[in-house]
Amino acid sequence: MRILKNFSLVILVLGYLLAGINHFVHPDGYIRIIPSYIPAPVALNYLAGFFEIAFSLLMIRPKTRKVASWGIILMLSAFLPVHISMLINAPLQIGSLMVTPTIAWVRLFLQPVLMLWAWWHRK
Repeated sequence: MRILKNFSLVILVLGYLLAGINHFVHPDGYIRIIPSYIPAPVALNYLAGFFEIAFSLLMIRPKTRKVASWGIILMLSAFLPVHISMLINAPLQIGSLMVTPTIAWVRLFLQPVLMLWAWWHRK
């Protein structure tokens, strides 16, 4: 079980690190899916990228893992309006990706799974 949890942690850290970097490398796709009623989408995109990178790095050390885990859970909660908006507006084109209603539903239902994954690593 320890090997599985360590492997899971590595995947979690790399996933959020790469996702965070992607907010800076390909910002347009993220900015496009931020609902219009949310102010400062450009700044929020970069802020989301920063926090994804920060939380991924904080997950590495056991002393900061609990804070990072709860940070990821709160961050994913904050992303829920984006995923609901994607579902409402599907199908939509984001760069080369066509977000169909099925993909939007999967993304929305993936949020609680990702929250549980981060929660599992809180200790």
